[in-house]
Formats: sequence, structure tokens, C-alpha cells
Amino acid sequence: MSIDSEAVTDETVTDESTDARVAGTDDNEDGNRSGRGRLTRSLLVLTAVVAVAALAAAAVLGTQLRNARAVDDAARAASEAARQFAVTLTSVDSASLDADFAAVLRGSTGEFAQMYAESSEQLEQLLIDNQARAEGVVVESGIKSATTTKVEVLLFVDQSVTNTLVPEPRLDRSRVVMTMELADGRWLASKVDLP
Repeated sequence: MSIDSEAVTDETVTDESTDARVAGTDDNEDGNRSGRGRLTRSLLVLTAVVAVAALAAAAVLGTQLRNARAVDDAARAASEAARQFAVTLTSVDSASLDADFAAVLRGSTGEFAQMYAESSEQLEQLLIDNQARAEGVVVESGIKSATTTKVEVLLFVDQSVTNTLVPEPRLDRSRVVMTMELADGRWLASKVDLP
């Protein structure tokens, strides 16, 4: 009987250890499943975070690109207006002063327009007395600084001048820094400096 009891004992032990191994396997599978579930959730969260960050970066870059294009467009338009205005400002004929002065005032604003209106009255008689004539040409220009509403333009202007004292044309070369401001959809000169 002792052999039978040992056999039973071994069989019982074997059954219990098999149950423990099977139970252990189930525990591991549950552990693996919950681990995989956590990993999957983590990957989903990470993917969502990366997607949101990518969208935010794209939005910021898109806004910066639009702003840069708007500034470039403003700079081009203001530069062209400054070139035209420089010719208007440096071209004058004593025979058509009213029209010349009016053209300058139409193309200017603010501080410069006020200063020009005041000084043109004094300048008018001097130009008439000397039968002065001048014709300006913009040789070169470039952008000094720019925003969407205010642009500084550097211009190099050649001005051919004649008057009763100098009947042969004399060439004056000037460097002009012109501040252009957007007002009612038009680029107008608000400041003109001769550095």
C-alpha cells in the first residue's frame, strides 16, 4: 500500500503542478494582454500628440509664410510708388508749378505733406524768377525696412537742372530715404530724408 500511496501522492503533486503551470500561463497571458493594451494606448496617445504638434507647426509656418508674402507684396508696391513719387518730387517746371505742386501733395501724407505745402509757397516765386526746370530719374532703389503698412525705400536719383543762371543742364545726384505709408489703399510718402 505504500507504493499506492506514493503513486497517489506523485499523481496529486503532478496534477497540482500542472494546474499551477496552466494557471501561471493564464496569468502571463492576461499580463501580456494588459501590457499590450497599455502599449497600444500609449502608442495611440503618442500618435495623437505628434499629429496635433504637426498640425500646430503647419499652422504657425503657414501664418508666417502668409505674413512674409504680405510684407514682400507691400514692399514691392511701396517701392514702385516711391520710385514714381521721387520722379514727381524731383521734376518741376516753372511754367507748370501749380500742377507739379498738386501732384506732390497728392502723393504725400502726414509730416511731409504739411512741410511741403508750407515750403512750396516760398519756393514758387524763386522758381518762377529763375525760370527753373528740373527732371528727375530714379537710377536705383532698394528696400531698407518693411511691414505691411510702412516701408522705407532707399533711392538714388539723378536730377537734371536748368535755370537762368545755369542754362546748360547740370546733373545733381541724390540719395533719398523715403518712408511710404499705406493710407486708404494707396502708398504715400510720409517722410523724405536726404542723408
